[in-house]
Amino acid sequence: MARLLPWIPLALLLMGATAGAQPPSPARERQERRVTLPSNPDDPGPEVSVAAGVTTYLRFDAALDKAAVDVESRTSRFTWVDVGDTLVALEPSVDLGAEEKLVVRVRYRDGASPAKATLALVTRPGVVDKEVEVVRRPRTIEALEAELAALKAHTRASGPAGLVFSGRLNLQGVRARRLERIRTSTQSGLQYVAGEGYRASLWALAVVRVRNLPGQPPWLPGSALLTRLDGTPVKVLSVDMDKAQLAPGEEGLVAVETEAPFWNAENILRLELVDKSGTRHLSIPNVKL
Repeated sequence: MARLLPWIPLALLLMGATAGAQPPSPARERQERRVTLPSNPDDPGPEVSVAAGVTTYLRFDAALDKAAVDVESRTSRFTWVDVGDTLVALEPSVDLGAEEKLVVRVRYRDGASPAKATLALVTRPGVVDKEVEVVRRPRTIEALEAELAALKAHTRASGPAGLVFSGRLNLQGVRARRLERIRTSTQSGLQYVAGEGYRASLWALAVVRVRNLPGQPPWLPGSALLTRLDGTPVKVLSVDMDKAQLAPGEEGLVAVETEAPFWNAENILRLELVDKSGTRHLSIPNVKL
């Protein structure tokens, strides 16, 4: 027996290593669905399945009071949380426990009933909600028919015909050009790749390709500033991107629409894109529209 004793600690170590090994996280089916809030805001709200490393988008059918959005354990349990006018995006840093629930509370700006909503975040094996549309009440047949009619009208008026009907395209046409491909330094983990400029009588449009560098957090433009060299601001009407957000290492097109051009087509403008947090800026000089 004396000869076997030195082997016992080694066997125990091997057993401990085997017991301590954690199996890899199981693959989960990513789903998109719609949930309806209870008419009484004090009743339990719908559950939303979340998972570590997966961004879940909660899309609401009305504008939110962004200052009143509350995500339980936001700073300690989530890698990323972003709140928009009708969107709450969140990514847990770890899976929730089997019986654990984290609460998301929102308040609507329009004052309609219910004025607030509560959702419970849970983690379930095998499934995760990638996108959840949150509605306050079931849609009636009349509402569905009205929505379908509006969609058909929009489809008929889309494309070039829609531009003519709205007056945004006329006999003066549209002038297009490539923006100067200047080499800009990396700013806030963002990089300008290339761009195009469009100019009509009633609007102008700057379309730039932006790259979110590897290792950076997801990025989404929140606003844009466009100024002439003398400091005169140009009114920006809208800022849109062809993707919901830019993941690390991903590229996307950002379109910035302006008021009717009052400047000469050869004037140089400076475009600055700012994310919703106001901390990540990308400045693009020598823009001509």
